[in-house]
Amino acid sequence: MDGYCCKELISTYTRELEENILPFWLKHGIDPENGGMYTCVDRDGTLMDGTKSVWFQGRSAYIFSYVYNHIKKDQKYLDAARNIIDFMDAHCFDDRGRMYFEVMADGTPLRMRRYVFSETFAIIAYAEYALATGDQAYVKKAEELFEKTLYFLNTPGILAPKYLPTQEAIGHSICMIMMNTAVVLAQVSNLPRIRKQVEESFRTIKDKLYHPEVNALLEMVTPEGEMINTLGGRVINPGHCIETSWFLMEAARTLPDLSCAQEMMDFSFTVLNDAWSWGWDEQYGGIINFKDAKGFPAQDYSQDMKFWWPQTEAIVANLYAYLLSGEDQYLDRHQMAHDWAWKHLKDTEYPEWYGYLHRDGTVAQPAKGNLFKGPFHIPRMLVKATLLCREIEEKKGK
Repeated sequence: MDGYCCKELISTYTRELEENILPFWLKHGIDPENGGMYTCVDRDGTLMDGTKSVWFQGRSAYIFSYVYNHIKKDQKYLDAARNIIDFMDAHCFDDRGRMYFEVMADGTPLRMRRYVFSETFAIIAYAEYALATGDQAYVKKAEELFEKTLYFLNTPGILAPKYLPTQEAIGHSICMIMMNTAVVLAQVSNLPRIRKQVEESFRTIKDKLYHPEVNALLEMVTPEGEMINTLGGRVINPGHCIETSWFLMEAARTLPDLSCAQEMMDFSFTVLNDAWSWGWDEQYGGIINFKDAKGFPAQDYSQDMKFWWPQTEAIVANLYAYLLSGEDQYLDRHQMAHDWAWKHLKDTEYPEWYGYLHRDGTVAQPAKGNLFKGPFHIPRMLVKATLLCREIEEKKGK
């Protein structure tokens, strides 16, 4: 720990958050005419496309509430969150309670997808906003949408399956997202289904998706947990695995009386260590996008690129692992991930960070947002890393 100054990191993270990332999105993302959040912006913030990503309505409202709750109780953050939530409530649900994936600038529906990620991000937005305001109406909204999302997921025929019955599969993404959604909701709600969801997600992740013979979480497996021996079935997404590792840590700390809490905590380190081994690029640095579990060339065209979000997850997960374990290897990894991100992702001329890099860290395209990148992973990392550094400093002082 000698020479590793968390106080300096706290200053770095909060300054980047408050002077760079959030002002960029408040200026270029908030739609003053229709409400809601734009994310399709060029390098300097110029609007490229008025289409609004629905899952980013929930994500960005969550972020502004999260910052208000943990970094600075500035009314502009709460106002931004409410603006986005009001737009989302008015325009982003169909008459069944399903959420769209894309809407036009004025809220006219454009696209519905088979996923429920828009719903999960709306749930955490409601929950975090309720925590910020104390308004129980938003707790109720979060609880009702959580129950409805479970209904969508568990009722045959509502969501179109990804594959025909000839190759049924279960996926990593929805398990990790539902676990984290439940943990965020647990801040304001005591619904029994929250705890059950955390346990169910954990059991699926550990007992089915994790394959010790390849030391990795797979992105999909058969319903029984068997590896699907195809290019698609052997995908390892190191960024997702790293994100899942700290979701497990967070779940175990948030709900310590769960019967599986210690098992979750122990397993979180296995997931992180394995994902780091698969994902860290020893030649160029950074977390690589995809690997094949059997070592074949990965199928995805972006397989060797470096996207923004796995780098942010590596910063958080390794700080979290150091806080919980005290093992210096995690500080070393955190420093590697932090330094790589600041060197390659941060735009030194305009605010906000690049999202899409080639394997060697050069910029593939300079836009700061689209339907998939916006104010979520980077500001969440800056807030969470700040909170973890504060805890590390507190432990040092005891």
